[in-house]
Amino acid sequence: MSVLNLFRLEGKVAVVTGAGKGIGRGIVRALAEAGADVVASARSREDLESLAAELEGSGRRIIPFPADVTDSGQLRALGETTRTQLGRVDIWVNNAGGLPDGTPRYLTRTSEPEFDAQIDLNLKAVWAGCVIAAELMQGSGGAIVNISSRAAKDMGPSIKNGPYGASKAAVNSLTATFSRELAPKIRVNAIAPGPIPTENFIDSMKMHTPEREAELKRYMALPLERWGTPEDIGAAVVYMASPAAGWVTGQVLYVTGGA
Repeated sequence: MSVLNLFRLEGKVAVVTGAGKGIGRGIVRALAEAGADVVASARSREDLESLAAELEGSGRRIIPFPADVTDSGQLRALGETTRTQLGRVDIWVNNAGGLPDGTPRYLTRTSEPEFDAQIDLNLKAVWAGCVIAAELMQGSGGAIVNISSRAAKDMGPSIKNGPYGASKAAVNSLTATFSRELAPKIRVNAIAPGPIPTENFIDSMKMHTPEREAELKRYMALPLERWGTPEDIGAAVVYMASPAAGWVTGQVLYVTGGA
């Protein structure tokens, strides 16, 4: 098999959470282009239907499934619907996450309910997704990809947003442990994006003017001198989900522009 063919995903079925916008939308596009059929999930049906319409001519099946990942019952329904409609689950991408109310916080200024909400969204939902995916993949194998963050390593030049960073660091630990529990048939890896100006990023960083964007670029001092894109993360997910990464498990790939 040629090297390029190792990245192909024809005949594979993928589930992507948080697929309606930003990074998740880019991941769905990349998986479809590589040949996979995709069940795309997010809270907004409108976003999912526009994504399915956008990819209608791709030759792949894109099935919208609205769900809230903090509800494990809805996550389980997502998995069962995928198996019922497409026959199998080969790839599961736990992408949904972020800041529950769009507000970065210091650890010392975070209430217990605010901390619980962060953990429910960024960690508990990933744990539940991994468990459900593993049950669906039993016997046939597959690949689970968790979307972590550069913030899992440290908070870079800013100490604000500590609850988010802690939740993503826990995702890295969870990824490593699941990779051992589910080997050898199921591979479990994570992708840790750096700053990508999605709608949520722009809102939480208040990056609504060219002046503010220039200020943040100077502050973050990215060695590759550009923001990331959803396509950067989509390409990394295709690698981790494909036979090209067939000897890779328990790893976190930092896609950060060098930050």
